[in-house]
Amino acid sequence: MSTRPEALFPLFAALETLPGVGSKTAKALANMHIESPKDLMLTLPTSGIDRRLRPSIAGFAAPGVVTVKVRIERHIPARTKGRPYRVDVSDSTTTFQLVFFHARTDWLERQLPVGEERIVSGKLEVFDGLAQMVHPDHILKEELASDLPAFEPVYPLTQGVTQKLMAKATKATVELCPQLAEWVDPDLKAKEHWPDWNEAIAKAHSPDGSLEILPTAPARTRLAYDELFAHQMTLALARGQNRRRKGRPSLANGTLQKRVLDALPFTPTQAQQRAVTEIHDDMASPFRMNRLLQGDVGSGKTFVALMALLAAVEAGGQGAMMSPTEILARQHLQGLRPLAEKAGVVIEILTGRDTGSERKAKLAALAAGDIAILVGTHALFQKDVLFQDLRLAVVDEQHRFGVSQRLELGRKSAATDVLVMTATPIPRSLSLAQYGDMDVSVLDEKPPGRTPITTALVSSGRLSEVVDRLETSLNEGRQAYWVCPLVEESETLDLAAAEDRFKNLRSVFGEGRVGLVHGQMPSAQKDAAMAAFVAGETQCLVATTVIEVGVDVPNASIMVIERAETFGLAQLHQLRGRVGRGATASTCLLMYQAPLTESGRRRLEILRDSDDGFRIAEEDLAMRGAGDVLGTAQSGMPRFRIADLERQTGLMAMAQKDARRLIEMDPTLQSDRGKAARTLLWLLEQDRAIKMISVG
Repeated sequence: MSTRPEALFPLFAALETLPGVGSKTAKALANMHIESPKDLMLTLPTSGIDRRLRPSIAGFAAPGVVTVKVRIERHIPARTKGRPYRVDVSDSTTTFQLVFFHARTDWLERQLPVGEERIVSGKLEVFDGLAQMVHPDHILKEELASDLPAFEPVYPLTQGVTQKLMAKATKATVELCPQLAEWVDPDLKAKEHWPDWNEAIAKAHSPDGSLEILPTAPARTRLAYDELFAHQMTLALARGQNRRRKGRPSLANGTLQKRVLDALPFTPTQAQQRAVTEIHDDMASPFRMNRLLQGDVGSGKTFVALMALLAAVEAGGQGAMMSPTEILARQHLQGLRPLAEKAGVVIEILTGRDTGSERKAKLAALAAGDIAILVGTHALFQKDVLFQDLRLAVVDEQHRFGVSQRLELGRKSAATDVLVMTATPIPRSLSLAQYGDMDVSVLDEKPPGRTPITTALVSSGRLSEVVDRLETSLNEGRQAYWVCPLVEESETLDLAAAEDRFKNLRSVFGEGRVGLVHGQMPSAQKDAAMAAFVAGETQCLVATTVIEVGVDVPNASIMVIERAETFGLAQLHQLRGRVGRGATASTCLLMYQAPLTESGRRRLEILRDSDDGFRIAEEDLAMRGAGDVLGTAQSGMPRFRIADLERQTGLMAMAQKDARRLIEMDPTLQSDRGKAARTLLWLLEQDRAIKMISVG
């Protein structure tokens, strides 16, 4: 089945096929990422309004929505233009007014004829001691009262789309839903008391009360599970495909690694040793490695990566290490080169800056196998970069490379093993969502010799005091970073803030002692500023967040972060990790502008009290949500319409386990449940997965 099942066609038709939806409305709905009835079906109400009929408004605590049967007593038209038109009404025990602005008299007289009864529903308020309902949401004849749901769902809206229109279009969509075979494991479904798919869709759009709007309601949980399960099936298929993909066993003999280990001034941590073993086992197997190396700031990922690269060279092949930025690529080169040289291995760098004859020479050496390890940026993706025998690609991810780019690098060589490194501890639910296709090694210990960092909160009112203390430290030979705030997502303003701070500190500390680095500098200038700081020629480096990732200066022991409350937790943790890399006791000052918001204070206190990146990441996720933590746009993170990654970690883990089990038992999805699961993949547009089944 490599084409969409016919039963699903109506859900993928144009929105204009739904009642009340014209081209203008369809355009408005597209702003909410709703482009077909299927998208509308997955757009669930966010709240609801109790519209149950009450005998009277007496005793009702206004303001609030109330539904009541009234008798129309008299009309009081507006005396002057712009004044409201009022209608006196009475219910079984009391009287109140219906109020209308800019309404046509003839329409009101038709809707509310004096002496007749109507059901009205809307927000009741008390104004000058008088109860009134301004523009009732519903005015109905008694025989049509059953059209009004006792609990009316409230949908998210956008300009040009009303609740009435959403309700009408959604109702029509629910009626289009076909009867589909069950893809959820029957034992799981029974244990969780989940409804069938059709029943879950109907229930989610016609809740009986506010409890059924909660993510924990059985219908909603079931639909969230369907989304997570479809996503995890895609990842399980990718993983299965990787595992079936013939790799080439890279059998390392340990000779080059031994030379490096003998030269190390420290013993690797147990976590490092464990990760190296896991990677070597993968590389020695006949299948392709697809592994994630996850470690907190300073947990020693570079050492593990080098051991993996040397294993590739020992096996007679080459290794590549790719970084998101040139600064990082050069830094990896600095970190790896001395050790690679101890092992007698040729290591080179290739970036966008290499041109002409220099580039040609490097490419020729690479193709001839004279370069054993190549470090670079995404320039390594380019068509003319050919390896003689690429065995291992290490990707320093930092969320800049999505799944598709990982696959692209793997294509450079049919059997290349892939190791992705990330320095951002990722909460378990996000790690499952983003890296479910991979096996994971975690570095959860810090290497010895790293000094703890003291973190303190300082209000920006004490700026001059901070500058004075910093000057004393610089005079003692220490080095410091000064990170400038993010200004309203604008690089120009960020830049101005950084340049002002740079001038200000230079006037205090003296001409040659302060450097500046920011995102808009040409690469060469940026590298020169970094190099001067690394060499100790400048003592204080003023920077925007370009230094967040990877910069390593062991002598830098002070980090000042201005307007720390404008940064995310994970980002602050990354920045703080730039110090504490040498033997000197290190300090991180989080300068904030008072007064702090409640969440701003909580963020900074979590950071002050903990240096465990994994705990910080969980807190960050709870406070900010998945999209913000990963920067959804560039992370390759899936967009879930119903599932909530922050609060449904358990559901995600359950979906992963089930998806992996199903794919292991039925890799081509031919069983009854497998075929139903295919329909789910089509329904949720997991086309990549479907292609994998058809080739698998």
